[in-house]
Order: sequence, then C-alpha cells, then structure tokens
Amino acid sequence: MGKENIALRIAQLRKRMEAEEIDAYFVVTDDYHASEYVGDYFKEREFLSGFDGSAGELVVTAREALLWTDGRYFLQAEDQLSGTGIRLMKMREPGVPTVPEYLAQVLPPEGVLGYDGRTVSNATAEAIEKACKGLHVRYVTNRDLPGEIWTDRPAMSAEPVWELSAEVTGESRREKLERVRKQMQEKGCNAHLTASLDDIAWVLQLRGGDVDYNPVFLSYLLVLTGSAILYVNPDILSGEIMDHLKADGVEVHLYDDIYEELSGLLSGKTVLLSKAKVNKALYMRIPVDARVVDDISPETLFKACKTEREIANERLAHIKDGAALTKLIFYLKTQLDGSEELKGGKVTELQVSDRLLKLREAQEHFLGQSFAPIIATGAHGAIIHYEPTEETDIPIEDNTFLLMDTGGQYLEGTTDVTRTVLLGQGTDLMKQLYTAVLRGHIRLASAVFKKGITGVNLDVLARGPLWELGYDYNHGTGHGVGYLLNVHEGPQGIRLLEAGRKLGAPLEHGMITSNEPGVYLAGRFGIRLENLNVTLNGPETEMGKFLKFETLTMAPFDLDAVLPEMLTAPEKEWLNAYHKTVRETLQPYLTAEENAWLADATRAI
Repeated sequence: MGKENIALRIAQLRKRMEAEEIDAYFVVTDDYHASEYVGDYFKEREFLSGFDGSAGELVVTAREALLWTDGRYFLQAEDQLSGTGIRLMKMREPGVPTVPEYLAQVLPPEGVLGYDGRTVSNATAEAIEKACKGLHVRYVTNRDLPGEIWTDRPAMSAEPVWELSAEVTGESRREKLERVRKQMQEKGCNAHLTASLDDIAWVLQLRGGDVDYNPVFLSYLLVLTGSAILYVNPDILSGEIMDHLKADGVEVHLYDDIYEELSGLLSGKTVLLSKAKVNKALYMRIPVDARVVDDISPETLFKACKTEREIANERLAHIKDGAALTKLIFYLKTQLDGSEELKGGKVTELQVSDRLLKLREAQEHFLGQSFAPIIATGAHGAIIHYEPTEETDIPIEDNTFLLMDTGGQYLEGTTDVTRTVLLGQGTDLMKQLYTAVLRGHIRLASAVFKKGITGVNLDVLARGPLWELGYDYNHGTGHGVGYLLNVHEGPQGIRLLEAGRKLGAPLEHGMITSNEPGVYLAGRFGIRLENLNVTLNGPETEMGKFLKFETLTMAPFDLDAVLPEMLTAPEKEWLNAYHKTVRETLQPYLTAEENAWLADATRAI
C-alpha cells in the first residue's frame, strides 16, 4: 500500500468530518463483535493507516492523526507508519495518554466525537464518556465515515458453517445452553445477550470461516429462559443444521434484524451481558425498562475449561503438530544449516513457512493454520509479531536465530508453538539469552500453585532469569487457547498486569494457556520459546487445593543454543524429562533418519 494513499485517505476522512462538523473520529480494529482478528470487510483502521497489526486504535482530528498499539507491534508500527503523517502512540509507555485521556485533552467544550457504534464496545464508549464528562461532548455513533470513502471495500464474509458433534467435544449443544441458563438464573437474569463470535460458536457446537484462521461465523445470540435466537446470515447454514438448531430450541433470524428486534425482546427483562463484548449500537437498543447485569459471559468461562474429551483430543493434536514441526527442525538443522543454499541466500522465510504448512497438511484431520505464521530470521525476529509477506520476505540468514511462531487447527484442537533455532555459529550473548529464556520457560512449566492463583501471580517465574541479566520482553507470557477456536482466548492469561489493573481470572482445571517468554534485540535477533500447557488438578492438602501444568506441545528445544552450566539441577531434570517424552512420543511419526537425529537433539544434558 503506497504511503501517499494513506495521506489521501486521511484527507478524505477529514473532509467528511468537516462536512459533518465532527471534531475527532475514532476507528478501532474490531468488527461488530469485539473480535481480536477480523475479516477483510472490517479492516477500516488498516485501510486508513496502513498498519496491519491485530491491535490498534486510530484517532483523527483536523490537526493530527494518531495510532495506539501495544508493545508487540512497536517496531512494526514505526515502520508502517513512517512517512504517513500518523503519529505512533506506544500504549502503556510513560507519558503516553490513553485514547480517552487524549480525547479529553483535544476535544473542545461541546465538541463532537464520531465513531461507528457497531465497532466500538460499550465499555470503551463508557470509558471515553467518563473521561470527557465535563466537556459536554456530543457523540455521533451512527456514521461509518471510513466506509463512505472505501470505494473498493471487500464484501462481508459469508462462509458455510459446519457442526461439531458431542463425541468430539464431550458435551452437546442442549447441555451447553442449559449450563448458560443455569448461570443466568444464579445471577437473577432471564435474558443473556452475546456478540462474541467464539462464545457463540462454542455454545452452539458450530464452526465457520468468516475470520481467517479463526473458525467462527458472523452472528449474535440472545438466550432466553425457554428459547434462543441466533442472528445470522441464513445462507451459511445448511438445512440439516437449521433442523438441529430448531430441535434444540434455537430460532434463526436475519443477522441485522437484532438491531430492530432487541428493544421489544428485552422489554422488562433482566439482561446478562458483558459491556466489553457488546457494541455501543446494540447497547443503545436495550429498552429503559430492562435491567442490565454487566458480567463476564458464561460461555467465556465455560469454554476456557476444556472437557476431559477435549483435553485428550488436544494431546493428540499436539503430537501430530509436533511431528510436523520436528520434521521441519530436522530439515533446518541437518540439511539447511551449513549448506550452500543457506550461505547463498537460496531459502527464504516464506519458503520455510510453506514447507511447514505442507508438513502440517500431511497430518490427519488438519484443517488449517491457527494464525498467520511468524517465520523471522535475524533482525526480523526482534519484531515480535512479524509476518513474512512477498514484500518483506528475505533469505534465511546464517549465524543467527530463526524464530518460528506457528500453529494449526485440527479436529482434535488448536495448537500454538514457538521454536527458535540457531543456524551457524551463535555468539556467547545469543546462547546466554536463549538459555535465560529457556530457564524462564521451565520455571513456569514446573509451577505448582494454589487454586485461586491468577497468571499475574505466576508471570515473574518466566521473567526472573532474564531480569537477572537486565533483560525483559514487552508482551504477555501466556494467553488462553480455544478448542478448535481462536488461538487467543480469555479469560485467563499470564502477564505482568491485567488490563485495568485487575488480577484477572484464576487458572482452573482444563484451561489451556501458552508459556512463551522471549527477548528481542532490535536490529539483531529475537528469541521466543513457547509451549501450550493444560492446567490440571494437583495435590490437595490441609492447606487447600493445588494445581499444576501439563505440557501439551511436543517438539525439541535447540540444545546447540543452550549453555548447560547456566541451568540448575532441577531445570536440567525438567529439560531432560521433557526431551525424553518428546523423543518417545514422536518416534512412530518420524522416519528412521529423523529419529536418529532426534535422539541426539534430545540427548540428556
């Protein structure tokens, strides 16, 4: 995308703003469902700014344009915004105001703020209104100004929906709806509204294809005490699925009809919803005689704790996924490393990405990738969420790290794994930092903790070895992962500080969470080591109940980058035991040559 086009689009937006007497216009990443990743139709922030990261908010005034994003994307955003006239606002950095704080500073008294109320969550809207309370701001929430200038906007996705059986998930649609209704009853509610796509897919046992890598479909769901209404494009549902939904008490209405029907359906009701997940336009249609209970959606909590069937399936998915990744690492270490191909720059990041995709496609029940693969050589590895494209693709470099953060969607579950491989000769610093990241990974994986503990309490375990050396990383240590759903899933996470300075959700039996410490030296290299862990019940003593992690991911770490003398005895014990499990588990899936290599690559140290 030419950066001159960005300046033109911002100018066109300002012209519309002037005509509507709007002082500032706010554009988010979200679709109408507060999704982290969105379909092409909804990428207005990318259209206006050229920044294509998965997190970011844009504010345009008559004088300036600013884009907020988090630490994962600082380097990427600096590059993509350079020359556009858009200023980067580094979220949570000292002296950087939040969007509501900035708007409170720049909007004049009785000024006008515009945004598309379908894309801004009610929680975000309320935060802005609170910050600007004394200014008596007027809000124009029914104008999609970027859409008015986006002449070649893609069509809204309408991919077919397919159905998961209770044999796969261990629970039926009817059972899930009853669990939701029981939670509604406990909270004194007789209606529940959700717009969250993965929550809807989970409770209805359906999967779709409206968002790349995330098997969800555009929809809203209203659950009442004796019925439920799914608002969706009916063309994406087969007759068989329509019949199954009807049999389970779910009516199907047109996708956009919710905005007309909601007021009548909720009159006099007590409605359970999450303001963070329901958009402003929907919230404004809740009648005044309805009472709102703002709380996390029941589906969000339920789907985070996988059933025993799902846990067993996920173990199998990670074996197959680990076999594919291990075959790739075998190629990198035995055929590419030291070769004339490598030294001559004949193999690129995209070629490695394509090779891994083919290896995954050879696995039974592989359905697709779970996110855009990160294959980053050398300095690209320091760009935390770098994604190789035709424009950025470069040859794999010698004597540096190759960082590979990838994942797959299988009928048995969702995977997400990062391995950093050393090609050629690494420096002492590279090996020292790799070992420190590995030590943090091992400490977190080994944790035994009391029930009620959150990821905020555990994050220091992963960062400690890096902190001891004066290093850190600017992203969370772990995120929840769905079952054949979104690779990023709440409510749990492992990070230094939760949004809003809250402790976050406690870790529970059945939750799948990533363990991915890293370190990034701008212009040089990046290191990240990621496994997925499932939280399991541990011992119970007179002091209470305890939990522990089981590692799901099955792939070797690179011992060529490890300094054994830096590891403690317990850390060596964990690494040797993990590598023994990897070696024995993957043996049936590998060739004799691959197994011979893996035996050495997972040798005890």
